[in-house]
Amino acid sequence: MNISTTHDNPHRITRAKAGLVVVDIQERLLPGVFERERLVRNALLLIRGAAILRLPVFATEQYPKGVGPTAPELASAIPEFAPMQKVVFSCCGAPGFVGALRAKSVSDVLLCGMEAHVCVMLTCFDLLEAGFCPFVVADAISSRGEQNLRLAIERMREAGAVIVSTEMILLELLGRAGTDEFKAMLPLLK
Repeated sequence: MNISTTHDNPHRITRAKAGLVVVDIQERLLPGVFERERLVRNALLLIRGAAILRLPVFATEQYPKGVGPTAPELASAIPEFAPMQKVVFSCCGAPGFVGALRAKSVSDVLLCGMEAHVCVMLTCFDLLEAGFCPFVVADAISSRGEQNLRLAIERMREAGAVIVSTEMILLELLGRAGTDEFKAMLPLLK
């Protein structure tokens, strides 16, 4: 079997084209979010994994003047943290967001954050319309209510997004064991 390192399968992520977007995980909103500990833990794992894999990380904040900054444990983990501020729900409406993805040659977009049924979902829809391939990390998104989370995942899947888990996508991006990157990632996954 001849395995190519490049592909056109929209269900497979291409490491050279991948980037992580951390959507609005802001301190003041977290207390009311369903399974917030899971959300923060997996978002942090994605951020640390992206650093090991040398993937670009983008962060957004929804109206930080009113909603507050990104959760400090996440902000401190993002290299050169400079969140894009927005008042629109979709990250794609934030000035410079789509240009920043294109400037880093990102077409496969890992999405984590909140709220799943608003900002994450509308970002996903706009990314699809703009020709990007969104990979929604289902265990690294949440909403204030479980039903909104479940419905958002269903709608994003139906729209054409690829639904993945944190461990699934990090291991897919690694591609193999026995590398220095795998050795660095292993403690995060245990």
